[in-house]
Amino acid sequence: MEPENNTRVSEFCLLGFSEDPELQPLIFGLFLPMYLVTVLGNLLIILATISDSHLHTPMYFFLSNLSFVDICFTSTTIPKMLVNIQTQSKAITYRSCITQMSFFLVFAELDNFLLAVMAYDRFVAICHPLHYTVIMNPRLCGLLVLVCWILSVLHALLHSLMVLRLSFCKDIEIPHFFCEPNHVVQLACSDTFLNDKLMDFTALLLASIALIGILYSYSKIVSSIRVISSARGKYKAFSTCASHLSIVSLFYGTGLGVYLSSAITQSSHSSATASVMYTVVTPMLNPFIYSLRNKDIKKSLKNLFGG
Repeated sequence: MEPENNTRVSEFCLLGFSEDPELQPLIFGLFLPMYLVTVLGNLLIILATISDSHLHTPMYFFLSNLSFVDICFTSTTIPKMLVNIQTQSKAITYRSCITQMSFFLVFAELDNFLLAVMAYDRFVAICHPLHYTVIMNPRLCGLLVLVCWILSVLHALLHSLMVLRLSFCKDIEIPHFFCEPNHVVQLACSDTFLNDKLMDFTALLLASIALIGILYSYSKIVSSIRVISSARGKYKAFSTCASHLSIVSLFYGTGLGVYLSSAITQSSHSSATASVMYTVVTPMLNPFIYSLRNKDIKKSLKNLFGG
């Protein structure tokens, strides 16, 4: 192989959901409100947890971090798509594409790890209530979030460096609304065997670690709840986990749906449509799930707006 003959492309073309010009205003009109709701909803959760001293607890500390990550996660992909629709351009520079892909991987993995950390927090709160404040001290909470960031950045950095070694022989089209890592790798004209195997291995490994942590935490939580004699006590214990369980189901359910959709249909447009579920819909619904199910959040939001 002669790398000097493989000229690196200056830009990619994001095909988006449809190439039909008549559908572009509809797509713009659909995604702009969804993006604004996502940012506003998660921002309100962050403001509520910061302004209310009663919410200065590990559970809400992790929730505010999740909300911040969700804002960044959605902001990595949607604004560029909206700008492209408005300017009637599908172009994204090579450097911007690699940057977008890197941030996408960082925030997707952060979501994954933070959900596992939040499950551990609920495990300690329910299974070891008398030692909760001692175990989940501010130092440990900060350390857990820091570890999540470090692992996520290292994961994204590894994949980005692996993509940078690839060669793209001509201007190419990405059949997606953002620089989705798998699609970018598939369009390379050099050997992608190592990239494919590494991407599959790390994705499976990191998702499995987080999911095993979540399942272990909830197995212990269920065992502890079963010991509680009163129905009221069981309901109160389980209600503290309901919102988190809903978000976990939504995140992993949509992620699995995207994987199965791309594996079964082999349709790029189907994959792009399915990706909307975990890149836009899940971050948008998270604030509603927590605010509708959580009296403390609702009370804090009312106080925030003087209600």
